[in-house]
Order: sequence, then C-alpha cells, then structure tokens
Amino acid sequence: MDVVFLSPGYPPEMAHYTRGLGEVGARVLGVGDSHPGALPEPARAALHDYLHVPRIMDEADVEERLLRHLRGRVPDRIEALWEPLVLLAARLREKLGVPGMSYDTVLGFRDKQLMKERVAAAGLRVPHSARVASGSVARATAERIGFPLIVKPIAGAGSADTYRVDDAAELERVLALTRHVPEVSVEEFVEGEEFTYDTVSIRGRPAFENVAQYLPRPLEARSHQRVSPIVVTIRDLNQPKLHQGIALGRSVLQALRMGTGFTHMEWYLKDDGEVVFGEIGSRPGGAHLVDQMNYTCDVDLFREWARAVCWESFEGATTRLYNCAIVFKRAKGEGRIREIHGLGSYLERYGRHVVSETLLRPGTPRRDWKKTLVSDGFVMVRHPGWDETLAMARAAATDIEMTAAP
Repeated sequence: MDVVFLSPGYPPEMAHYTRGLGEVGARVLGVGDSHPGALPEPARAALHDYLHVPRIMDEADVEERLLRHLRGRVPDRIEALWEPLVLLAARLREKLGVPGMSYDTVLGFRDKQLMKERVAAAGLRVPHSARVASGSVARATAERIGFPLIVKPIAGAGSADTYRVDDAAELERVLALTRHVPEVSVEEFVEGEEFTYDTVSIRGRPAFENVAQYLPRPLEARSHQRVSPIVVTIRDLNQPKLHQGIALGRSVLQALRMGTGFTHMEWYLKDDGEVVFGEIGSRPGGAHLVDQMNYTCDVDLFREWARAVCWESFEGATTRLYNCAIVFKRAKGEGRIREIHGLGSYLERYGRHVVSETLLRPGTPRRDWKKTLVSDGFVMVRHPGWDETLAMARAAATDIEMTAAP
C-alpha cells in the first residue's frame, strides 16, 4: 500500500498520523516544506520516502514536483488531514486516478456556503446565510437575516476571523477587520449549546463516533482572554439530549457524500430542543481533540484512521469508558511566564485523573491566545462520571492561575 501523505510533520499532530500509516503497513511518501531534519521523530521513522518542496501551499508547484518524483508510478492513496491541503489532495487524486473523495465532494466540506447549501438541500436545518464579497451585499444580507449575525471566512478553519455582530455599527467594524478575507459567510447566530460530532468513517458510514461539548462556545472563548476554554468529550452518547444531534451528523455525512476518513462537525442545541447544523470538515478536530477521543475509549485513532483509509477497516476500541475534558489556560500579563499558582494543590487533589498537563513553565514566552486555542498550555482530565469530570475541569479553569511579565 503506497500512500502519499501531504505535510507529514506540520501541524505537529500530523507526525502521529504518519506513524499510524506506517503501523498499518503503508509505505509512506511524505510531501512537505519542512526540512527533512526538522521532521518529528514519529514521522521520520514511518516515512519510506520524503519529497521536500519549497512551498506546500503552492499547489501547481507541488503537483509538478510530485509527478516528476513519482516518475509514472501511481500511489494507492493520496491523503491530507491539514485543512488547507485537503483540496490539493483531492486534485492530485483526480489527476492520477487514485481512489478517494473527488475534488467536488471535498469542496463541499471546505466551502462553508456551498456546504450549507448542500446540507439544506437534504432537508436539514442550517443557519440562514449568504456568501459575501462586498460591504453592500453584507449590509443587505444583514437586513434580510437580522441581528445577531456571525461573520466568518468561507474557507476558514477554527474560529479565526470569526465575529459575532449585534448591530449595524458593529457590522461596519467587522467588515473593516475582515477586509483581507476574499469571501465571508454572513449567517444567522444560533442561540444554544454547541457540540461537536466527530467520526472516522468508511465509505460514509461511521466506524467511530464522538460528541464533545464546548464550554463556553468557541466564539465567546475567543473573544475574552480571561476565559479558560473547556472542551469535554462525552462518555454517554445514548442520552436523549444528544440523539437528534447525532442523527443530524449522520445525515450530513450522506448529504455531503462523505467517503473514508476523519470528519469534524459542529452543531447547536437550542433551548426549544431544535438542532441546527454549524459546519463540518473532512479532517480531524484540532487542539488535541483526537487525544481526548483516544483517552475516552483507550483507542489509537491516529492508527485507526490510517487503517480505515488504507484497508477500509477499523479494529480499535469503541466502548466509551470516560468523559475527557481539556482546559486551556491563558496567563495574565504579557511577556514571559512568571509564575503558576495552584497547580501543585490541583495535582494533589486530582492528579490520578490528570492524563496530560502541558502548561508553559516560568521563563517561557507567552503564546498569542488569539491565534492558538492551546494558548499557554492545557490540563486534560478524565473520569467515568460527567459531574466529576466537569468539576475537575472547572477547578482547573478557576484555581490554576498563570502570570506573565516582560
């Protein structure tokens, strides 16, 4: 099984997917712009070959160099899990006649407006929205849909360049902030709780399913530095509260003609019980969500994704043993981390439930919390009980404090 994997070393978690491909018997040709010596060890150990390109985002150049490198050979699979490269992988598959999702299918997971149109055409509830490339169209759309609104990039990932807009004056401010974005989606703001629906799917059918809850919603967490965002994978997927959201997720996969691989979807549960589609990507969730899913089931989804795309098989555990919460911390102040308060007492109280702790240590420069959800590190805990998991997560959010200074 010869697999071309785009960007095997960046973002850092891609090294684990590269490792997974090697573990299920694939000969992996990595293609990336990281220097070969800078690749993480799990990626280097799993690669059969590596094509170093100057710019992985230069699609025409990558295609030309890869075809020249292959010298007429046709790989069995071409895969990418980093959002900016999923369309390139699809284009290369079509160029070489390699099995996998077509460019048009993947575009439905990448273009947020097309995505909503295809999901709505299947009779599923989506936010009212429009594709916008000018201020005049944005104003007309706002008048038609009404405030509050969400403005976000058509081809974005995460919550970057995403804003809530409550009135006409704020719309003008956001239009100025997003002037560098070629196209945005202006859409209805759906009030309610926000969840994920994640899968490893084989020919569109979920072999593994996950639901996680955002506390608070990502847009709120991204708007206030004082917030310690929490994401919790939910052990009990059979509870009635989640039934409609999971059914929605399965229907979305069919509406968008999902093939084989990871998906990461967001959806809303309104106070009146209605569920509303948010958006979906044909790739895994970021910010260590896959690690959380692994800890939830004691499974290795890096390897099981690889098994699915190579052999259309899934052999990992799917029994959900734990709720798993991740708490992202943001230091007070600017510059370098000065002190961490409360971590010792927290670990004394909850240490047996802590599965990972990566808080930046004193002397380390702060990260830009607006550019990375991981912020200044995280604490990850798991427990079979929902209330216990949530209590530990909220304690990490409130009782651990980090300070920074120049």
